[in-house]
Amino acid sequence: MSSLPLQDKVALVTGGGRGIGRAIAQRLARDGATVVVNYARDAASARSATEAIAAAGGRALAVAGELHDVASVDRFVAALDAALAEANLPARLDILVNNAGVFVPGDFASYSEADFDRQFGVNVKAPFFLTQRLLPRLADGGRIVNVSSIVSRTAVMPEAVHAYAASKGAIDTLTLYLAGIGAARGITVNSVRPGVTETDMAAGLVATDESRGGVKQMQLLQRIGQPDDIAGVVAFLAGPDGGWTTGQYIDASGGTKL
Repeated sequence: MSSLPLQDKVALVTGGGRGIGRAIAQRLARDGATVVVNYARDAASARSATEAIAAAGGRALAVAGELHDVASVDRFVAALDAALAEANLPARLDILVNNAGVFVPGDFASYSEADFDRQFGVNVKAPFFLTQRLLPRLADGGRIVNVSSIVSRTAVMPEAVHAYAASKGAIDTLTLYLAGIGAARGITVNSVRPGVTETDMAAGLVATDESRGGVKQMQLLQRIGQPDDIAGVVAFLAGPDGGWTTGQYIDASGGTKL
């Protein structure tokens, strides 16, 4: 009998080819899940992620889909169904990780409607409607994990991240309501709030010794967060030990701004 906690489970990780999403995909695969790695445009990174999972003895498949509105969500779901069928997998999921997101910085006084719409399209509209489309096929007792951000609870860099923070606040609120919707079927829904994590998205914040020092000063734990730090929290929520936790926001920021 396998000791892997996610054996025979199927997980979808949006934005799973790079950064935090890649670490989540690899961790869930290591715990036994077959992982669908969604990516928008970077096919090479997604292929690298699935190859790394296969090399470690896991199973993964990459499915393209730039998620930003209802039409793009529907195209992705169709592509997902085709990929699952080709892999001889049923059209169901056990775990949905809404990780894909964009950060569009800018001065508040001159922030454009186009940038605002892009921020909310990818970070809020897409996970809302993707969850709506996939919830009927999520297994009873399944898991939904939304990747939020520490900026949804504290004003970190308010001069640049206002719209991003608002989008993540929306995801946190959505988590509460989805937890109520999924409860009758034993589906748990939680948010994970990373702080500054060493990824491409945060490259400008960790590029120099001075900037890294500034990040560390915001945290109780004096180091830069790594993608695996976030993946471990997601794996807990996605696994059997997370079955009594729902509607929660889990801080994974090293104690930022406490």
